[in-house]
Amino acid sequence: MEFTQEILNFLKQWYWVPVVFLYLGILSTILIENRNPTKTLSWILVIIFLPVIGLLIYYFFGQKFNKVRRLKRENEIQMIRLKKEWERLEPYMDESIAYISNKIGTLARVFTFLKNERVSSPTTGNSVKLLINGEEKFPDFLQSLREARHSIHLEYYIFEVDSIGKEVLHLLEEKAREGIFVRLLVDSFGSPALVRHLSRKKDLGFEYHRFLPVTFTSMGSSNYRNHRKIAIVDGKIGYIGGINISDRYINDPSNNNSIFWRDTSLRIEGPAVTMLQIGFWNSWNAADGTPFQLEEGYLLHRLSAVEKKGSSAVSFVESDPGSRGPFNMEAILVGLGEADRKIQLVTPYYVPSDELSTALKIAAASGLEVELMLPQKSDSFIVQHASLSFIKPLLERGVKVYFYKKGFIHAKTINIDGKLSYIGTVNLDTRSFYINYEIAAVVSDITVCKQLEQQFERDKEDCERMTLVEWKKRNVWKRGLDSVCRLLAPLL
Repeated sequence: MEFTQEILNFLKQWYWVPVVFLYLGILSTILIENRNPTKTLSWILVIIFLPVIGLLIYYFFGQKFNKVRRLKRENEIQMIRLKKEWERLEPYMDESIAYISNKIGTLARVFTFLKNERVSSPTTGNSVKLLINGEEKFPDFLQSLREARHSIHLEYYIFEVDSIGKEVLHLLEEKAREGIFVRLLVDSFGSPALVRHLSRKKDLGFEYHRFLPVTFTSMGSSNYRNHRKIAIVDGKIGYIGGINISDRYINDPSNNNSIFWRDTSLRIEGPAVTMLQIGFWNSWNAADGTPFQLEEGYLLHRLSAVEKKGSSAVSFVESDPGSRGPFNMEAILVGLGEADRKIQLVTPYYVPSDELSTALKIAAASGLEVELMLPQKSDSFIVQHASLSFIKPLLERGVKVYFYKKGFIHAKTINIDGKLSYIGTVNLDTRSFYINYEIAAVVSDITVCKQLEQQFERDKEDCERMTLVEWKKRNVWKRGLDSVCRLLAPLL
Protein backbone atom coordinates (compact mmCIF):
# COMPACT_ATOMS: atom_id res chain seq x y z
CA MET A 1 0.00 0.00 0.00
CA GLU A 2 2.84 2.35 0.91
CA PHE A 3 4.65 1.44 -2.31
CA THR A 4 1.57 2.30 -4.38
CA GLN A 5 1.25 5.61 -2.56
CA GLU A 6 4.88 6.41 -3.28
CA ILE A 7 4.35 5.77 -6.99
CA LEU A 8 1.31 8.07 -7.00
CA ASN A 9 3.25 10.78 -5.21
CA PHE A 10 6.10 10.40 -7.72
CA LEU A 11 3.71 10.73 -10.67
CA LYS A 12 2.04 13.78 -9.14
CA GLN A 13 5.42 15.45 -8.75
CA TRP A 14 7.08 14.41 -12.01
CA TYR A 15 4.16 13.89 -14.44
CA TRP A 16 5.34 16.85 -16.47
CA VAL A 17 8.57 15.09 -17.54
CA PRO A 18 6.98 12.58 -20.01
CA VAL A 19 4.54 15.28 -21.13
CA VAL A 20 7.42 17.60 -22.00
CA PHE A 21 9.17 14.82 -23.94
CA LEU A 22 5.91 14.07 -25.78
CA TYR A 23 5.49 17.72 -26.75
CA LEU A 24 9.13 18.04 -27.81
CA GLY A 25 8.83 14.92 -29.94
CA ILE A 26 5.71 16.14 -31.74
CA LEU A 27 7.07 19.65 -32.26
CA SER A 28 10.32 18.19 -33.63
CA THR A 29 8.31 16.03 -36.05
CA ILE A 30 6.41 19.08 -37.31
CA LEU A 31 9.67 20.99 -37.89
CA ILE A 32 11.33 18.02 -39.64
CA GLU A 33 8.44 17.80 -42.12
CA ASN A 34 9.52 21.18 -43.62
CA ARG A 35 5.97 22.37 -44.23
CA ASN A 36 5.01 25.85 -45.27
CA PRO A 37 6.34 28.07 -42.41
CA THR A 38 2.88 29.55 -41.79
CA LYS A 39 1.36 26.09 -41.46
CA THR A 40 4.18 24.91 -39.21
CA LEU A 41 3.70 27.90 -36.90
CA SER A 42 -0.07 27.38 -36.85
CA TRP A 43 0.27 23.77 -35.69
CA ILE A 44 2.84 24.72 -33.06
CA LEU A 45 0.50 27.38 -31.66
CA VAL A 46 -2.46 24.97 -31.62
CA ILE A 47 -0.45 22.32 -29.75
CA ILE A 48 1.01 24.77 -27.21
CA PHE A 49 -2.11 26.81 -26.44
CA LEU A 50 -4.62 23.95 -26.51
CA PRO A 51 -3.11 21.38 -24.13
CA VAL A 52 -4.20 17.81 -24.81
CA ILE A 53 -6.90 18.98 -27.25
CA GLY A 54 -4.20 20.37 -29.55
CA LEU A 55 -2.40 17.01 -29.52
CA LEU A 56 -5.61 15.20 -30.44
CA ILE A 57 -6.36 17.65 -33.28
CA TYR A 58 -2.83 17.14 -34.63
CA TYR A 59 -3.12 13.36 -34.38
CA PHE A 60 -6.37 13.26 -36.37
CA PHE A 61 -5.77 16.06 -38.87
CA GLY A 62 -2.15 17.16 -38.87
CA GLN A 63 0.15 14.18 -39.47
CA LYS A 64 1.64 13.83 -42.90
CA PHE A 65 5.22 12.61 -42.80
CA ASN A 66 4.94 8.84 -43.29
CA LYS A 67 1.67 8.97 -45.19
CA VAL A 68 2.79 11.54 -47.74
CA ARG A 69 6.06 9.72 -48.26
CA ARG A 70 4.12 6.54 -49.09
CA LEU A 71 1.81 8.44 -51.44
CA LYS A 72 4.80 9.88 -53.27
CA ARG A 73 6.19 6.36 -53.77
CA GLU A 74 2.83 5.24 -55.17
CA ASN A 75 2.82 8.13 -57.64
CA GLU A 76 6.35 7.25 -58.78
CA ILE A 77 5.28 3.64 -59.38
CA GLN A 78 2.30 4.79 -61.45
CA MET A 79 4.52 7.04 -63.56
CA ILE A 80 6.94 4.19 -64.25
CA ARG A 81 4.03 2.08 -65.52
CA LEU A 82 2.93 4.83 -67.89
CA LYS A 83 6.35 6.09 -68.98
CA LYS A 84 6.62 4.17 -72.26
CA GLU A 85 3.12 5.12 -73.35
CA TRP A 86 3.82 8.75 -72.47
CA GLU A 87 6.96 8.77 -74.61
CA ARG A 88 5.02 7.27 -77.51
CA LEU A 89 2.45 10.04 -77.25
CA GLU A 90 5.01 12.87 -77.30
CA PRO A 91 4.49 13.80 -81.00
CA TYR A 92 0.70 13.73 -80.61
CA MET A 93 0.88 15.99 -77.54
CA ASP A 94 3.13 18.51 -79.28
CA GLU A 95 0.80 18.55 -82.27
CA SER A 96 -2.22 19.09 -80.00
CA ILE A 97 -0.57 21.97 -78.16
CA ALA A 98 0.31 23.66 -81.46
CA TYR A 99 -3.33 23.33 -82.54
CA ILE A 100 -4.60 24.74 -79.22
CA SER A 101 -2.11 27.64 -79.39
CA ASN A 102 -3.53 28.66 -82.76
CA LYS A 103 -6.96 28.80 -81.12
CA ILE A 104 -6.31 30.53 -77.79
CA GLY A 105 -2.77 31.90 -77.95
CA THR A 106 -0.63 31.91 -74.82
CA LEU A 107 -3.43 30.45 -72.67
CA ALA A 108 -2.34 27.16 -74.23
CA ARG A 109 0.59 27.27 -71.80
CA VAL A 110 -1.69 25.60 -69.26
CA PHE A 111 -1.74 22.52 -71.51
CA THR A 112 2.03 22.76 -71.97
CA PHE A 113 2.49 22.89 -68.20
CA LEU A 114 0.39 19.75 -67.68
CA LYS A 115 2.27 17.94 -70.43
CA ASN A 116 5.72 18.93 -69.13
CA GLU A 117 4.82 17.87 -65.59
CA ARG A 118 3.38 14.61 -66.96
CA VAL A 119 0.07 15.28 -65.25
CA SER A 120 -2.13 14.75 -68.30
CA SER A 121 -1.88 14.71 -72.07
CA PRO A 122 -3.67 17.48 -73.98
CA THR A 123 -6.34 16.09 -76.29
CA THR A 124 -8.34 17.60 -79.15
CA GLY A 125 -11.48 16.55 -80.99
CA ASN A 126 -13.64 16.19 -77.88
CA SER A 127 -17.32 16.89 -77.36
CA VAL A 128 -18.08 18.70 -74.09
CA LYS A 129 -21.54 19.34 -72.66
CA LEU A 130 -22.13 21.65 -69.71
CA LEU A 131 -24.58 20.26 -67.13
CA ILE A 132 -26.06 22.69 -64.60
CA ASN A 133 -27.27 21.23 -61.30
CA GLY A 134 -28.42 17.69 -60.63
CA GLU A 135 -31.55 18.28 -62.71
CA GLU A 136 -29.39 18.24 -65.85
CA LYS A 137 -26.64 15.86 -64.80
CA PHE A 138 -28.55 12.90 -63.37
CA PRO A 139 -30.95 12.16 -66.28
CA ASP A 140 -27.99 12.22 -68.69
CA PHE A 141 -25.81 10.19 -66.30
CA LEU A 142 -28.47 7.53 -65.64
CA GLN A 143 -29.12 7.11 -69.34
CA SER A 144 -25.42 6.52 -69.97
CA LEU A 145 -25.40 3.85 -67.24
CA ARG A 146 -28.41 2.13 -68.83
CA GLU A 147 -26.69 2.07 -72.23
CA ALA A 148 -23.33 0.76 -70.92
CA ARG A 149 -22.01 -2.20 -72.93
CA HIS A 150 -18.54 -2.86 -71.51
CA SER A 151 -17.64 -1.10 -68.26
CA ILE A 152 -18.75 1.41 -65.64
CA HIS A 153 -16.23 3.12 -63.36
CA LEU A 154 -17.38 5.49 -60.61
CA GLU A 155 -15.21 7.44 -58.17
CA TYR A 156 -17.14 9.68 -55.75
CA TYR A 157 -16.54 11.51 -52.50
CA ILE A 158 -20.20 11.44 -51.41
CA PHE A 159 -22.55 8.64 -52.46
CA GLU A 160 -25.77 8.75 -50.46
CA VAL A 161 -28.20 5.86 -50.05
CA ASP A 162 -31.18 8.05 -50.97
CA SER A 163 -33.49 8.08 -54.00
CA ILE A 164 -30.82 8.85 -56.62
CA GLY A 165 -28.23 6.72 -54.82
CA LYS A 166 -30.51 3.69 -54.73
CA GLU A 167 -31.35 4.14 -58.41
CA VAL A 168 -27.65 4.21 -59.31
CA LEU A 169 -26.95 1.14 -57.15
CA HIS A 170 -29.82 -0.73 -58.79
CA LEU A 171 -28.40 0.06 -62.24
CA LEU A 172 -24.90 -1.03 -61.19
CA GLU A 173 -26.22 -4.36 -59.94
CA GLU A 174 -28.33 -4.82 -63.07
CA LYS A 175 -25.40 -4.06 -65.37
CA ALA A 176 -23.10 -6.37 -63.43
CA ARG A 177 -25.60 -9.21 -63.95
CA GLU A 178 -25.46 -8.48 -67.69
CA GLY A 179 -21.70 -9.08 -67.63
CA ILE A 180 -20.63 -5.44 -67.61
CA PHE A 181 -17.45 -4.70 -65.65
CA VAL A 182 -18.60 -2.44 -62.79
CA ARG A 183 -16.19 -0.85 -60.34
CA LEU A 184 -17.21 1.59 -57.60
CA LEU A 185 -14.71 3.57 -55.54
CA VAL A 186 -15.96 5.85 -52.76
CA ASP A 187 -14.34 7.84 -50.01
CA SER A 188 -15.02 6.11 -46.71
CA PHE A 189 -15.26 9.39 -44.79
CA GLY A 190 -17.56 11.08 -47.30
CA SER A 191 -19.88 8.08 -47.84
CA PRO A 192 -20.36 6.36 -44.45
CA ALA A 193 -24.00 5.41 -45.10
CA LEU A 194 -23.09 3.67 -48.36
CA VAL A 195 -20.18 1.87 -46.68
CA ARG A 196 -22.55 0.51 -44.01
CA HIS A 197 -25.18 -0.37 -46.61
CA LEU A 198 -22.82 -2.31 -48.88
CA SER A 199 -21.09 -4.06 -45.97
CA ARG A 200 -24.42 -5.75 -45.15
CA LYS A 201 -24.86 -7.13 -48.69
CA LYS A 202 -23.47 -10.62 -49.17
CA ASP A 203 -23.69 -10.88 -52.96
CA LEU A 204 -22.99 -7.41 -54.32
CA GLY A 205 -22.35 -8.45 -57.91
CA PHE A 206 -19.85 -5.69 -58.71
CA GLU A 207 -16.46 -4.62 -57.40
CA TYR A 208 -16.46 -2.02 -54.67
CA HIS A 209 -13.70 -0.43 -52.61
CA ARG A 210 -13.42 2.21 -49.93
CA PHE A 211 -10.71 4.81 -50.45
CA LEU A 212 -8.49 5.36 -47.39
CA PRO A 213 -10.85 3.66 -44.92
CA VAL A 214 -10.97 5.31 -41.51
CA THR A 215 -10.26 2.83 -38.73
CA PHE A 216 -8.89 3.17 -35.21
CA THR A 217 -5.36 2.45 -36.42
CA SER A 218 -5.63 4.79 -39.43
CA MET A 219 -7.21 7.82 -37.77
CA GLY A 220 -3.97 9.74 -38.13
CA SER A 221 -4.45 9.55 -41.90
CA SER A 222 -8.14 10.52 -41.83
CA ASN A 223 -7.35 14.07 -42.97
CA TYR A 224 -6.51 12.86 -46.49
CA ARG A 225 -9.72 12.42 -48.47
CA ASN A 226 -10.64 11.53 -52.05
CA HIS A 227 -12.75 14.52 -53.07
CA ARG A 228 -13.09 13.53 -56.74
CA LYS A 229 -16.41 13.00 -58.53
CA ILE A 230 -15.88 11.21 -61.83
CA ALA A 231 -17.56 8.54 -63.91
CA ILE A 232 -16.41 6.70 -67.05
CA VAL A 233 -18.79 4.59 -69.12
CA ASP A 234 -17.41 2.15 -71.71
CA GLY A 235 -14.20 4.16 -71.83
CA LYS A 236 -16.06 6.58 -74.12
CA ILE A 237 -18.17 8.88 -71.94
CA GLY A 238 -16.85 10.76 -68.93
CA TYR A 239 -18.45 12.91 -66.22
CA ILE A 240 -16.62 15.33 -63.96
CA GLY A 241 -17.62 18.24 -61.73
CA GLY A 242 -18.81 19.17 -58.28
CA ILE A 243 -21.98 17.07 -58.19
CA ASN A 244 -21.91 14.06 -55.86
CA ILE A 245 -24.48 11.27 -55.93
CA SER A 246 -27.08 12.71 -53.59
CA ASP A 247 -30.64 14.00 -53.74
CA ARG A 248 -29.52 17.36 -52.39
CA TYR A 249 -28.18 18.29 -55.85
CA ILE A 250 -31.64 17.90 -57.42
CA ASN A 251 -33.70 21.04 -56.87
CA ASP A 252 -37.06 19.30 -56.82
CA PRO A 253 -39.68 20.56 -54.31
CA SER A 254 -40.78 16.96 -53.75
CA ASN A 255 -37.32 16.17 -52.30
CA ASN A 256 -37.94 18.60 -49.44
CA ASN A 257 -34.51 20.12 -49.92
CA SER A 258 -34.03 22.93 -47.44
CA ILE A 259 -31.91 25.02 -49.81
CA PHE A 260 -31.37 25.49 -53.52
CA TRP A 261 -28.14 23.73 -54.59
CA ARG A 262 -26.23 25.34 -57.48
CA ASP A 263 -23.54 23.18 -59.06
CA THR A 264 -21.82 22.43 -62.34
CA SER A 265 -20.71 19.27 -64.11
CA LEU A 266 -19.42 18.19 -67.53
CA ARG A 267 -20.13 15.32 -69.89
CA ILE A 268 -17.13 14.56 -72.12
CA GLU A 269 -16.81 12.32 -75.16
CA GLY A 270 -13.65 11.79 -77.17
CA PRO A 271 -9.95 11.15 -76.62
CA ALA A 272 -9.93 13.00 -73.26
CA VAL A 273 -11.92 10.15 -71.70
CA THR A 274 -8.82 7.99 -72.07
CA MET A 275 -6.95 10.31 -69.69
CA LEU A 276 -9.87 10.25 -67.25
CA GLN A 277 -9.86 6.45 -67.38
CA ILE A 278 -6.16 6.36 -66.56
CA GLY A 279 -6.86 8.61 -63.58
CA PHE A 280 -9.48 6.18 -62.29
CA TRP A 281 -7.08 3.28 -62.88
CA ASN A 282 -4.47 4.99 -60.72
CA SER A 283 -7.00 5.62 -57.91
CA TRP A 284 -8.25 2.02 -58.11
CA ASN A 285 -4.72 0.70 -57.78
CA ALA A 286 -4.01 3.05 -54.86
CA ALA A 287 -7.09 1.66 -53.10
CA ASP A 288 -5.82 -1.91 -53.63
CA GLY A 289 -8.67 -2.75 -55.97
CA THR A 290 -8.48 -6.00 -57.94
CA PRO A 291 -6.06 -5.15 -60.78
CA PHE A 292 -7.34 -4.81 -64.33
CA GLN A 293 -5.47 -4.13 -67.56
CA LEU A 294 -6.01 -0.93 -69.51
CA GLU A 295 -6.88 -2.63 -72.76
CA GLU A 296 -9.51 -2.62 -75.49
CA GLY A 297 -12.88 -1.60 -74.12
CA TYR A 298 -11.45 0.51 -71.31
CA LEU A 299 -9.46 2.92 -73.47
CA LEU A 300 -9.82 4.70 -76.76
CA HIS A 301 -6.51 3.42 -78.12
CA ARG A 302 -4.09 5.45 -80.19
CA LEU A 303 -5.25 8.92 -79.25
CA SER A 304 -4.06 10.41 -82.53
CA ALA A 305 -6.34 8.03 -84.46
CA VAL A 306 -9.46 8.33 -82.31
CA GLU A 307 -12.61 9.48 -84.06
CA LYS A 308 -13.20 13.18 -83.44
CA LYS A 309 -16.34 13.86 -81.43
CA GLY A 310 -16.15 17.65 -81.46
CA SER A 311 -13.81 20.61 -81.42
CA SER A 312 -12.99 20.89 -77.71
CA ALA A 313 -9.45 20.66 -76.35
CA VAL A 314 -9.43 18.97 -72.94
CA SER A 315 -6.86 18.00 -70.37
CA PHE A 316 -7.13 17.09 -66.69
CA VAL A 317 -5.34 18.29 -63.59
CA GLU A 318 -5.00 15.65 -60.90
CA SER A 319 -3.34 16.33 -57.59
CA ASP A 320 -3.05 14.58 -54.25
CA PRO A 321 -0.93 14.76 -51.09
CA GLY A 322 1.83 12.78 -52.81
CA SER A 323 2.04 14.97 -55.94
CA ARG A 324 5.38 16.55 -56.77
CA GLY A 325 3.61 19.87 -56.53
CA PRO A 326 0.15 21.41 -55.96
CA PHE A 327 -0.68 20.94 -59.64
CA ASN A 328 -4.25 22.22 -59.48
CA MET A 329 -3.15 25.49 -57.93
CA GLU A 330 -0.21 25.79 -60.31
CA ALA A 331 -2.36 25.14 -63.40
CA ILE A 332 -4.73 27.89 -62.24
CA LEU A 333 -1.82 30.28 -61.70
CA VAL A 334 -0.51 29.62 -65.22
CA GLY A 335 -3.92 30.47 -66.66
CA LEU A 336 -4.37 33.59 -64.53
CA GLY A 337 -0.93 34.80 -65.59
CA GLU A 338 -1.93 34.58 -69.27
CA ALA A 339 -5.35 36.24 -68.88
CA ASP A 340 -5.92 39.29 -71.07
CA ARG A 341 -9.47 40.50 -70.43
CA LYS A 342 -11.72 38.81 -67.86
CA ILE A 343 -11.52 36.22 -65.08
CA GLN A 344 -14.63 34.73 -63.47
CA LEU A 345 -14.27 32.40 -60.50
CA VAL A 346 -16.94 30.46 -58.61
CA THR A 347 -16.13 28.54 -55.43
CA PRO A 348 -17.97 27.51 -52.26
CA TYR A 349 -14.82 27.84 -50.14
CA TYR A 350 -12.26 30.61 -50.52
CA VAL A 351 -9.27 30.10 -48.22
CA PRO A 352 -6.57 30.88 -50.79
CA SER A 353 -2.87 30.29 -50.81
CA ASP A 354 -0.69 33.41 -50.85
CA GLU A 355 0.14 32.68 -54.49
CA LEU A 356 -3.51 32.61 -55.61
CA SER A 357 -4.47 35.68 -53.60
CA THR A 358 -1.55 37.63 -55.06
CA ALA A 359 -2.36 36.52 -58.63
CA LEU A 360 -5.96 37.73 -58.35
CA LYS A 361 -4.95 41.08 -56.86
CA ILE A 362 -2.32 41.66 -59.54
CA ALA A 363 -4.75 40.71 -62.31
CA ALA A 364 -7.36 43.21 -61.08
CA ALA A 365 -4.82 45.95 -60.42
CA SER A 366 -3.38 45.55 -63.92
CA GLY A 367 -6.74 46.29 -65.56
CA LEU A 368 -8.40 42.88 -65.95
CA GLU A 369 -12.00 42.41 -64.90
CA VAL A 370 -11.87 39.89 -62.05
CA GLU A 371 -15.12 38.56 -60.57
CA LEU A 372 -15.39 36.15 -57.65
CA MET A 373 -18.64 34.45 -56.57
CA LEU A 374 -19.06 32.87 -53.13
CA PRO A 375 -22.06 31.58 -51.17
CA GLN A 376 -23.61 34.12 -48.83
CA LYS A 377 -24.09 31.34 -46.28
CA SER A 378 -21.62 28.45 -46.20
CA ASP A 379 -22.13 24.98 -44.75
CA SER A 380 -19.06 25.52 -42.54
CA PHE A 381 -19.05 28.31 -39.94
CA ILE A 382 -15.26 28.43 -39.52
CA VAL A 383 -14.48 28.18 -43.24
CA GLN A 384 -17.00 30.89 -44.08
CA HIS A 385 -15.55 33.38 -41.61
CA ALA A 386 -12.01 32.47 -42.61
CA SER A 387 -13.02 33.12 -46.24
CA LEU A 388 -14.45 36.52 -45.38
CA SER A 389 -11.14 37.63 -43.90
CA PHE A 390 -9.53 37.38 -47.37
CA ILE A 391 -12.09 39.61 -49.11
CA LYS A 392 -11.00 43.12 -48.13
CA PRO A 393 -7.60 43.02 -49.94
CA LEU A 394 -9.38 41.86 -53.11
CA LEU A 395 -11.89 44.70 -52.91
CA GLU A 396 -9.09 47.23 -52.40
CA ARG A 397 -7.47 46.06 -55.65
CA GLY A 398 -10.67 46.16 -57.69
CA VAL A 399 -11.88 42.56 -57.62
CA LYS A 400 -15.69 42.33 -57.85
CA VAL A 401 -17.03 40.02 -55.15
CA TYR A 402 -20.55 38.56 -55.25
CA PHE A 403 -22.36 36.60 -52.54
CA TYR A 404 -24.90 34.09 -53.84
CA LYS A 405 -28.17 34.38 -51.90
CA LYS A 406 -30.54 31.95 -53.61
CA GLY A 407 -29.07 28.93 -51.88
CA PHE A 408 -25.67 27.26 -51.63
CA ILE A 409 -23.39 27.63 -54.64
CA HIS A 410 -21.19 24.53 -54.72
CA ALA A 411 -19.81 24.89 -58.26
CA LYS A 412 -16.03 25.03 -58.76
CA THR A 413 -15.42 26.83 -62.05
CA ILE A 414 -13.01 29.36 -63.54
CA ASN A 415 -13.54 31.07 -66.90
CA ILE A 416 -10.67 33.05 -68.45
CA ASP A 417 -11.21 35.42 -71.38
CA GLY A 418 -14.08 33.25 -72.63
CA LYS A 419 -11.43 30.91 -74.05
CA LEU A 420 -10.30 28.60 -71.24
CA SER A 421 -12.24 27.08 -68.36
CA TYR A 422 -11.56 24.91 -65.33
CA ILE A 423 -14.43 22.70 -64.11
CA GLY A 424 -14.00 20.04 -61.46
CA THR A 425 -13.85 19.25 -57.77
CA VAL A 426 -11.25 21.83 -56.75
CA ASN A 427 -12.20 24.50 -54.21
CA LEU A 428 -10.01 27.59 -53.97
CA ASP A 429 -8.61 26.58 -50.61
CA THR A 430 -5.60 25.00 -48.96
CA ARG A 431 -7.29 21.64 -48.51
CA SER A 432 -8.00 21.21 -52.23
CA PHE A 433 -4.54 22.40 -53.24
CA TYR A 434 -2.45 20.39 -50.79
CA ILE A 435 -4.43 17.75 -48.88
CA ASN A 436 -7.27 16.16 -50.86
CA TYR A 437 -7.30 13.99 -53.96
CA GLU A 438 -8.75 16.41 -56.52
CA ILE A 439 -9.33 16.67 -60.25
CA ALA A 440 -10.36 19.40 -62.68
CA ALA A 441 -10.99 19.44 -66.40
CA VAL A 442 -9.18 22.17 -68.35
CA VAL A 443 -11.33 22.95 -71.38
CA SER A 444 -10.72 25.13 -74.42
CA ASP A 445 -14.12 25.45 -76.06
CA ILE A 446 -15.65 28.79 -77.04
CA THR A 447 -19.23 27.50 -76.69
CA VAL A 448 -18.69 26.02 -73.22
CA CYS A 449 -16.90 29.17 -72.03
CA LYS A 450 -19.74 31.30 -73.39
CA GLN A 451 -22.29 29.14 -71.55
CA LEU A 452 -20.27 29.47 -68.34
CA GLU A 453 -20.19 33.24 -68.74
CA GLN A 454 -23.95 33.36 -69.36
CA GLN A 455 -24.56 31.17 -66.30
CA PHE A 456 -22.34 33.46 -64.23
CA GLU A 457 -24.43 36.45 -65.31
CA ARG A 458 -27.66 34.62 -64.44
CA ASP A 459 -26.27 33.69 -61.03
CA LYS A 460 -25.32 37.33 -60.42
CA GLU A 461 -29.03 38.12 -60.46
CA ASP A 462 -29.30 36.01 -57.29
CA CYS A 463 -26.27 37.66 -55.69
CA GLU A 464 -25.47 40.66 -53.57
CA ARG A 465 -22.33 42.50 -54.60
CA MET A 466 -19.97 43.42 -51.78
CA THR A 467 -18.21 46.78 -52.14
CA LEU A 468 -15.37 48.14 -50.04
CA VAL A 469 -17.74 50.74 -48.55
CA GLU A 470 -20.21 48.01 -47.52
CA TRP A 471 -17.37 45.87 -46.21
CA LYS A 472 -16.21 48.62 -43.85
CA LYS A 473 -19.75 48.91 -42.46
CA ARG A 474 -19.67 45.35 -41.12
CA ASN A 475 -19.75 44.99 -37.35
CA VAL A 476 -16.36 45.09 -35.68
CA TRP A 477 -17.08 41.86 -33.82
CA LYS A 478 -17.82 40.06 -37.11
CA ARG A 479 -14.57 41.26 -38.63
CA GLY A 480 -12.81 40.16 -35.46
CA LEU A 481 -14.40 36.71 -35.74
CA ASP A 482 -13.19 36.54 -39.36
CA SER A 483 -9.66 37.28 -38.20
CA VAL A 484 -9.78 34.64 -35.48
CA CYS A 485 -11.03 31.98 -37.91
CA ARG A 486 -8.33 33.05 -40.36
CA LEU A 487 -5.71 31.88 -37.86
CA LEU A 488 -6.95 28.37 -38.61
CA ALA A 489 -6.81 28.91 -42.38
CA PRO A 490 -3.51 27.02 -42.90
CA LEU A 491 -5.06 24.01 -41.15
CA LEU A 492 -8.40 23.95 -42.99
